Amino acid sequence: MASEEAAVTMVNYYTSATPTVRNQPVFIQYSTHRELKTDNLTNQRTHGALHAISSAAVHSGNMASGGEERAFAPAQSPVLRIIVENLFYPVTLEVLQQIFSKFGSVLKIITFTRNNQFQALLQFSDTVHAQHAKAALDGQNIYNNCCTLRIDFSKLSALNVKYNNDKSRTFTRADLADRRAGAHRVSVPVVPGSLVSPPRVALQMAPPAVHSVLLVSNLNPEVRGHTCPEVSRPIRALSCVYGDVQRVKILFNKKENALVQMSDATQAQLAMSHLNGQRLHGNVIRVTLSKHPVVQLPRGAAGQEEQALTRDYAGSALHRFKKPGSKNFNNIFPPSATLHLSNIPSSVTEDVLKDLFSSGGFTVKAFKFFQKDRKMALMQLASVDEAIEALVTLHDRQLDHNQHLRVSFSKSTI
Repeated sequence: MASEEAAVTMVNYYTSATPTVRNQPVFIQYSTHRELKTDNLTNQRTHGALHAISSAAVHSGNMASGGEERAFAPAQSPVLRIIVENLFYPVTLEVLQQIFSKFGSVLKIITFTRNNQFQALLQFSDTVHAQHAKAALDGQNIYNNCCTLRIDFSKLSALNVKYNNDKSRTFTRADLADRRAGAHRVSVPVVPGSLVSPPRVALQMAPPAVHSVLLVSNLNPEVRGHTCPEVSRPIRALSCVYGDVQRVKILFNKKENALVQMSDATQAQLAMSHLNGQRLHGNVIRVTLSKHPVVQLPRGAAGQEEQALTRDYAGSALHRFKKPGSKNFNNIFPPSATLHLSNIPSSVTEDVLKDLFSSGGFTVKAFKFFQKDRKMALMQLASVDEAIEALVTLHDRQLDHNQHLRVSFSKSTI
């Protein structure tokens, strides 16, 4: 891996979710080797075989949005395979066409999601254009500090686009039906700025306007926390790991859905990318961007139940990200089985904290105070799902007369 931190993240993730390759479980653990040497012929051949297998896996099967022709090309083809990492803003066909058309004529684009990653196949009119685009754009960010392009040559020699829609587009045939609702060409603004020396390019595109309100669906309305006076507490506790929650509204006629307003669009994107598909109170929740720009507070004439379904947290003293440049911005991680505990009073011992979690029905696997700061500790639970339940239950729990426990997810293991 690129760093020890990346290796730790990978092992932690797959410890709780064993991956399978061709229906065989794969187990990942640390090696005693500090680095790999791949300068001999055997290793080069092995690396090439692995690369071919991974590339073939990406391209196996028809894309739901249009399909691909099965003609395989040499090592370098006019078709590029693009993966967009750190997807904080939506990346559309128009965005990709605008970026890549600077290097030659773009004929076709197909987009899809695989392994929770946004990917695209893009066909140039000529292999040389594809080579120039890959050399210039691989590793670049579309927007500031996010939407990183990872580009490789596809094994395909051509793409077959059946329909023009939001997922696939051919720029060579005007006769294909455009199946997008209210279809029209979108102009993507670019922030003026000088380009660095070739082959690296600073894209500096202006982020699209994205609201800071999330729609969280498939909540479990039967679990205590959705029926008590503060019905919004569980979803607020979970969302505040990724930003400062301003308002939460459980929908009156559909109590398995909630609107969550974050401080800004970046925090909303962070919460969505980390929480979508996680399990809360036994249900797999869905987190998407809402069409609402703000969460409206109920009017004075609203009934008592409707009033109780909405909470305003704008003035909360528990916000973690109020200060610009706060170190909390560097400690945002996806849900994990290991929790980071902070704001622990000096009078609270390891046994007290273990009992607090155990009495809530959670299985404590390991515990460790920070050596240099006993106000913080790590606690490892049995699973990611259990850690999520513990966080929404015990975050902000009062430990003494003026200190409340703060709980977030950790990238570390004990």
